[in-house]
Amino acid sequence: MKEIDAIITRKDMTFEEAVDYFKERVPVTAKDFYAIADQYRNLAFTVSGYTKAQILKRFYDEILAALEDGNTLSEFKANMNEFLESEGYEGLEPLQADNIFRTNIQTAYNVGHYEQMSKPEVVALRPYWQYDAVNDAHTRPSHLAMDGKVFPADSPVWDTWFPPNGFRCRCTVKTLSKRQVEQRGLTVETETPRAAELADGRFVHILPDPSFSTNPAKVRFNPDLKDYPAPLVKAYNRRQKEGAPKQAPETPSERAKGSGG
Repeated sequence: MKEIDAIITRKDMTFEEAVDYFKERVPVTAKDFYAIADQYRNLAFTVSGYTKAQILKRFYDEILAALEDGNTLSEFKANMNEFLESEGYEGLEPLQADNIFRTNIQTAYNVGHYEQMSKPEVVALRPYWQYDAVNDAHTRPSHLAMDGKVFPADSPVWDTWFPPNGFRCRCTVKTLSKRQVEQRGLTVETETPRAAELADGRFVHILPDPSFSTNPAKVRFNPDLKDYPAPLVKAYNRRQKEGAPKQAPETPSERAKGSGG
């Protein structure tokens, strides 16, 4: 949590893996986003309530600026409100701005964290991962039920339960060495939990929130797009075309050389 809040509130932290991941995401309309199968949605970027490509692109650019330059939530909200109002839209409500900003930043951060944690040299030293929920009044019951659970780093559970597991989810995953597991008397589980009884007696089904049951770090763009959903391929190709460097016009001397004269 401290690392995530540092990205949200400070200007002195950049996370290269998080930036690389977010740059792969492609802005699409909400209609196209929800037409894409769940496992591919982490390759797309959308904001509900907006359909104009120009608006979605500005949201995307402001989130990217937060990751690359350390822009804060307050700066994101101020910049977006100024832009939206200039385009004839109402500004963002505080909760809406926080939801858009925090969910996207934390997704990118956790993808970067996953890539660092899963490096072979790291897994060799710290082969166990522990789910870490915040444990306060805002923590979802199903996320609270996962808190403290330990699984092998290569467990299939992380295909479903690697954070964020919902909008504004604040959960993280910690790495542990074999010695730490033993010293702390922790149990390494091998089965994906389905239900649990919380300390206060509540019985909960252990499921991520809707649309958050995939690990975004495990779905990345491949140059061969034949198996990707059509809306995603269309948006990706459009962005590639828009981002291609424009060729400078030839000078008279260059044209002369090309004519063989």
